[in-house]
Amino acid sequence: MKIFLDTANIDDIRKYNDMGLLDGITTNPSLLAKEGGDPHAAMEEITRIIKGDVSLEVVSTDYDGMMEEGKKLREYGEHVVVKCPMTGDGLKACKSFSEQGIPVNVTLVFSANQALLAAKAGAKYVSPFIGRLDDIGHTGMDLIREIKQVFSNYDFKTEILVASVRHPQHVVDAAKIGADVVTLPAAVLAKMLGHSLTDKGLKAFLADWNKLQSELSNKA
Repeated sequence: MKIFLDTANIDDIRKYNDMGLLDGITTNPSLLAKEGGDPHAAMEEITRIIKGDVSLEVVSTDYDGMMEEGKKLREYGEHVVVKCPMTGDGLKACKSFSEQGIPVNVTLVFSANQALLAAKAGAKYVSPFIGRLDDIGHTGMDLIREIKQVFSNYDFKTEILVASVRHPQHVVDAAKIGADVVTLPAAVLAKMLGHSLTDKGLKAFLADWNKLQSELSNKA
């Protein structure tokens, strides 16, 4: 399963990319606004650092606006994936971009019906938001299972990109289902890295090693 970082924070992107963990990045207008500064400079830097797919989102809601923005976003690099909303105009733009060889990530997907339509429109990625479904009393991971089953029945090339990830268990559950990609905040990735028994074990190893070095020093 590919791991994308859902952020526009350059420090976090560099940190986890240097560990070899990142296959790509997803951003949106909210994440760019959160970081402040010049969003154009941020997008340029992200595409310079990351060699995998980088989803950059349009802010227009009409077809013509999406097409104009999407083409400008592609100027940031060949790995840019244009992120379009799951709307009628968004799917129309998705179809047009796909026919031109420009990959699209259809975002804000909350049903298997929407995922199916996005796949038929030619999306490279479909992004179901599982955490937001959990927030309103649904089980978001059930949607991933449904989409996986639907896509498996047909020859869709569209990848399932699990979004709105709230905790490490979401990642494990998505991987067990067979989702193609998970995009997650830096805070969730940090939790995946750590474990109290790892810390305890490392502390014990170092203590034993230091004790041995001390004993050898005393014998010398």
